[in-house]
Amino acid sequence: MQKSFSLDLLKVGEQATIRQLDSSELPSKFYEMGLLPGTVIEVRHKGPFHGPIGLHILSSNLLIAIRKSEAAHIFVDK
Repeated sequence: MQKSFSLDLLKVGEQATIRQLDSSELPSKFYEMGLLPGTVIEVRHKGPFHGPIGLHILSSNLLIAIRKSEAAHIFVDK
């Protein structure tokens, strides 16, 4: 069984499946953008230090950017 970890730990180019979102810490816009459990994402960019993380949502072919602090509340499996 795989152990989930936070999205901010993924490296550029890695893909993972969203397992859980800490909804108490994330705005509802994340659900509206398609960041739902079961969604496969790929990290496209990581800004330096605590910069934004660029994500490709594969199912809808969307590119979005989220804060590293927000990514820490999204749990994924590789």
